[in-house]
Amino acid sequence: MKKIAFIGVGLMGKSMVRNLMKAGFELHIYARTKAKVEDVISEGATFHPSIKECVKDCETVITIVGFPPDVEEVYFAHGNIMDSVEPGTILIDMTTTRPALAKKIYEVGTTKGCRVLDAPVTGGDIGAKNGTLSILVGGDKKTYEECIPLFLAMGNNINYNGPAGCGQHAKLANQIMIAGAISGVCEAFTYARSKGLDLHTLIAAVATGSAANRQLDNFGPKIIAGDYAPGFFMKHFIKDMKLALEEAADSKLHLEVLTQVLANYKELERVGYGELGTHALIKHYEK
Repeated sequence: MKKIAFIGVGLMGKSMVRNLMKAGFELHIYARTKAKVEDVISEGATFHPSIKECVKDCETVITIVGFPPDVEEVYFAHGNIMDSVEPGTILIDMTTTRPALAKKIYEVGTTKGCRVLDAPVTGGDIGAKNGTLSILVGGDKKTYEECIPLFLAMGNNINYNGPAGCGQHAKLANQIMIAGAISGVCEAFTYARSKGLDLHTLIAAVATGSAANRQLDNFGPKIIAGDYAPGFFMKHFIKDMKLALEEAADSKLHLEVLTQVLANYKELERVGYGELGTHALIKHYEK
C-alpha cells in the first residue's frame, strides 16, 4: 500500500499529498493543470498526464475532487480509473458526494476485484495542512482496518461508519451541523454589532461556555477582519447541503434550518461569492 495514486490535488488534496509523503508513501498524482501542482512535484510527487498512467501499478488510488459529476468522470469515463486499475487495488473516494454514487463505485469496483471505501473528510484546509482531519469511512470493515495507517497520515480522528455509502451519510450529517453552527455565528455577530458590542470581546466571553464551537473559533476572527479566503469553498458547501436535502427527502424528512441556510448561501452564490469561504455567509446579514 506504499504506492499511492492521488487524483484531485486541490485546496485540500495538496496538503493531504504532502502528509502522505511525509509518512513515507510514494505519491503519484494527476491534475488537469500541471502548473498548479509544481510545488508538490518539486517536493517529491510524481506527476502523470493522464489518470490511466497515474493509477498504473499503484496499490491504492485516492480521489478527492469537486462535485459528483467529477467523481463519475474520474471513475467511469473511458480510460479512467475503472478501466485502468488491476484487481486487488484499494479505491478510496474522499470527495463528499452522493451515497448512491459511493455504492456504485463499491459495486463496480468489487466486480473488478478491487476493494472500495468512501472516506470523506472534515476539518477544512487547516485540518488538511496539520494532518488532523476527521475521516468518515464506509465500506468493508476489513479494508477499513487495513487502511488505518494510511488514514492516520492525513487525520487523527478515523471512524468506521458502516457499509458502502455510510461514510457519505456521516459527512452529510456533519455538514448539516455546520450549516446550523456557522449561521448561528453570523446571526450572533449581526445581533452583537447592532447592540454596540465589541466582537473580539464577545468571542473571548463565549469561547469557553455552552456556545463554544469550531466555526466560531476558526472563522469568528476572520469575519471580524473581513478575510473571506476559503478554507472550504462556499460553492462546495452549497453542493453538500443540496446533497443532504436530497437524502433527507428520500427519508421523507423536512429539515427547516438546513433549507433556510442553503437558500441564504444560494443567494450569495448568485451574486458572485461562490469562490469565497463558508464564513462569507455574514454577507447575507450585511445588506
